[in-house]
Amino acid sequence: MRRILRSPTGLIGSILLAIVTVAALLGPWIAPYDPQAFDVTARLQGPSLTHLLGTDQYGRDLMSRILNGAPTTILFGVFATALGVGVGSVIGVIAGVAGGRTDGIIMRILDGMLAMPELLFTLLIVTFLGGGSTQAMLAVAVTFAPGMARIARSSVLSVRTREYVLAATARGESRAWIVGREVLPNALGPIIVESTIRVSFAIMIGATLGFLGLGAQPPSTEWGLMVAEARQFMFRNPWCVIAPGAVIAITAMGFNLFGDALRDAFDPKRSR
Repeated sequence: MRRILRSPTGLIGSILLAIVTVAALLGPWIAPYDPQAFDVTARLQGPSLTHLLGTDQYGRDLMSRILNGAPTTILFGVFATALGVGVGSVIGVIAGVAGGRTDGIIMRILDGMLAMPELLFTLLIVTFLGGGSTQAMLAVAVTFAPGMARIARSSVLSVRTREYVLAATARGESRAWIVGREVLPNALGPIIVESTIRVSFAIMIGATLGFLGLGAQPPSTEWGLMVAEARQFMFRNPWCVIAPGAVIAITAMGFNLFGDALRDAFDPKRSR
């Protein structure tokens, strides 16, 4: 963390992530208004002392809705990434350790899945599963798994020929012991870095699905759904679209900057 915070990228990313984490943990409790309370006398107002980010088409306070939707949006990205990274890493480790025909079969299947753009692949999966937050999360996880499998496999292949692995093999250690004690701990760096960066992609894909009506459903305060509901009123009050769109961008930027700094921390030569 000391090395990450010394770089401007890591410092800015850490600050943004700290803000996002506070919003995710405390958002519903620090929201100044009820996020679902209608006020027809305050429809489509701009920022003011009463409503710091303005109001939407129903007079609901935008700041309260954003804070209330922070746990839903951010946890969606974190859980979808964790599921995709977990499944993909297991597949990649199996392919890298097994090698030979098993490796070839697994990677050819993954290559076929990677040939399709991530967003299109996600749309196909969520259309098949049906709309909803859970279905969207599973779709994003399935989309992320092939890419993470390739990264995990590459890490395992680079570690498998190191001297300490060869020494463990020469000592007669079992394959399970070598994988668990020698290969995996030294192959986790690229996986952790990639998973941190992919959280931002998961959040943006989740917001896109919410915007298209395939993710979170009303009356959810998910940020992408907020943009979708307010887009027809953006010319009367652009803040009802700008506010949720800006927090999506800030959250994605925080994870991306932190992931870049984390990558440099794992690879000092790259940072120099």
